[in-house]
Amino acid sequence: MLARRMVRRAGSRLGVKIVLDEGAARDARTLLLRRPESFYQRMGADGLIGFGEAYQAGDWESDDLARLLTVLVAGMDRIVPKPLQRLRGHRAAPRPPKEEEQTVDGALRNARHHYALPDGLFRAFLDETMCYSSAIFMTGRDGLPVADDSSLADAQRRKIDRLLDLAAVGENTRLLEIGTGWGELPVRAARRGAYVHTVTNMAEHAAMARDRIAAAGLTDRIHVDLADYREINADAGSFDAIVSVEMIEAVGRDYWPVYFRKLESLLAPGGRIGLQNMVMPHDRMRRTSKTYTWTNKYIFPGGLLPSVEAIEQTLARHTGLTIVDRFSFGAHYAATLALWRERFNRNWDSVADLGFDEVFRRTWNFYLAISEAGFSAGYLDVYQFLLERQGQPR
Repeated sequence: MLARRMVRRAGSRLGVKIVLDEGAARDARTLLLRRPESFYQRMGADGLIGFGEAYQAGDWESDDLARLLTVLVAGMDRIVPKPLQRLRGHRAAPRPPKEEEQTVDGALRNARHHYALPDGLFRAFLDETMCYSSAIFMTGRDGLPVADDSSLADAQRRKIDRLLDLAAVGENTRLLEIGTGWGELPVRAARRGAYVHTVTNMAEHAAMARDRIAAAGLTDRIHVDLADYREINADAGSFDAIVSVEMIEAVGRDYWPVYFRKLESLLAPGGRIGLQNMVMPHDRMRRTSKTYTWTNKYIFPGGLLPSVEAIEQTLARHTGLTIVDRFSFGAHYAATLALWRERFNRNWDSVADLGFDEVFRRTWNFYLAISEAGFSAGYLDVYQFLLERQGQPR
């Protein structure tokens, strides 16, 4: 009964039309309930996690999933009363499991949940660079990204080049990258003349990156280290520059001080750190940092987005580092995610051939669409930050 009231409240306040009839007139703000009783039972039992699970199960449908979710995300504070937002009751947002804590072993388990999926899955929706993070597109006169399938690879390279420029990576730069991914960034850095030490805790990523590096003829300039960032085997002050792309989201709040102290310890005097991070507003981060979400359960166990304020506070309390430059480009992440979802569905047959079923397809559609909605609604953002030691000459 409570779930029914909440759904009606959301529909009324946000202009979302809820229909039961397949033949009813529908638009981007219409939620079609295929199995109402199952939908309300899931919502009543598991709150927002249940909402996502109801989509996975096919209890509800939308003609424009990302647009509908954007409306819901943008209106979240209007449909959930302030006292309930603060309370974050157990049913609405349970606590994260202890085993998902981002210890060295936990971080590896969490990473493998997602990144140990077949490379063929990621190839189905990523471009030739295999970059799994926000691109930076060219912009139109309105300042919005001009994004299409043909521009995605160049936009990913533009993102990398901007970050390398931010960290002043060039000839003979000793560069540390934390989070290798599939190896595009270290290759581009080495082609600038840098010597790169790149670190990943994923054996599959390390193997693919080494193959890519060898094919590029850059094995003399790039060392791939299979390790957790806490286990990097290098002397203090070993690196002129450090870069990391969307890594802190998998560090965990309790380990943010450890992460930033590690970066500082490895940075040479006068060095620069370039980070690309997803963030959320500070008040929302504080309300949700101890809760377990649909995305944690099905996509990124142990994941948590910081706020800009949380990063600044951690740096000030635990290091001598400070943010000296910041660039926000959330609209570009929304555009990136929209392209990924379009490519995922266009290439679904190749994903299905890997053994994935329709529930998986709906799961990943919901994941990509709710992520896009977060950036479109301004609930989430992404930045490139430049960090330096306080008082460092520029």
